Amino acid sequence: MSTTCEALDSARSIVDPNIVKVVSDAKGFALYFSRAPIPMPRDAVRSGVSLESAIEKDHGLTALFAKHTGLYVYRREFLLRLADLPRTRLEKIESLEQLRALEHGFRIKVVPVPHRSIGVDTQSDLDNLLEMMRSDLTSGEI
Repeated sequence: MSTTCEALDSARSIVDPNIVKVVSDAKGFALYFSRAPIPMPRDAVRSGVSLESAIEKDHGLTALFAKHTGLYVYRREFLLRLADLPRTRLEKIESLEQLRALEHGFRIKVVPVPHRSIGVDTQSDLDNLLEMMRSDLTSGEI
């Protein structure tokens, strides 16, 4: 199983629970996926400052975070096996199906991509996408 990730570029997106974050090991395999900001830069928020404020003040912190884009690649046999596995505790808590694979001991290769994706997970996301499309149509970019 493999998936993709991309850089996050704002404190707002890092703290947004509708944007899934991923942390990978040194070989590019997922350690965890979360709707919470991971990893948590503890020292940056020790003084009682919110994480969003700490990231806005120290732009270098933004590079710690990666957005999971939600694009998956499976071998057929693996997908059938994964679908037969019971839902797991963390999968239910985070509402993230990829945690099922991790909790059952499977590895997920995470490949960084240079391009930004547009997630449509909320009504606000859809409204923003439709506005972008209208803007592109009127400017002649499409």
